[in-house]
Amino acid sequence: MLAGDPSGAGLSPRVSTRIVGPVNLPDWIDELCDALDLDAEVDEALVLDLARVAAHNVVRPAAPISTFLLGLAAGRQGAGPEELEELAGRARALAEAWDRPAGATAAEDEDVEVPDDSAVDHSGDARELEDA
Repeated sequence: MLAGDPSGAGLSPRVSTRIVGPVNLPDWIDELCDALDLDAEVDEALVLDLARVAAHNVVRPAAPISTFLLGLAAGRQGAGPEELEELAGRARALAEAWDRPAGATAAEDEDVEVPDDSAVDHSGDARELEDA
């Protein structure tokens, strides 16, 4: 969908035409928390460090996804500052150790030859699973 699509069926890319000067990150974080109705303290250095490591060691789009997942995990676990640091450390360690090149498939995504068992009668399979 493109900007100006009257259907409103999805997100549309926006291009800013205004000139932006230096941004005060803590002010942005405070305003964003207000807009999202969050009462949160943000350790921006911790989040930015994870984003940097993920972008450099995995792939650039891994940065926002990694920080989103960190926040999601912290929120679901009710993590305080110490737990957040531990979660971020685990995510950072994974990113630092990442050695799969871009475009590589995960093992579970690889094509595995499946034997042809079309001649086998599977009519009792569902019943066997229920009994298990």
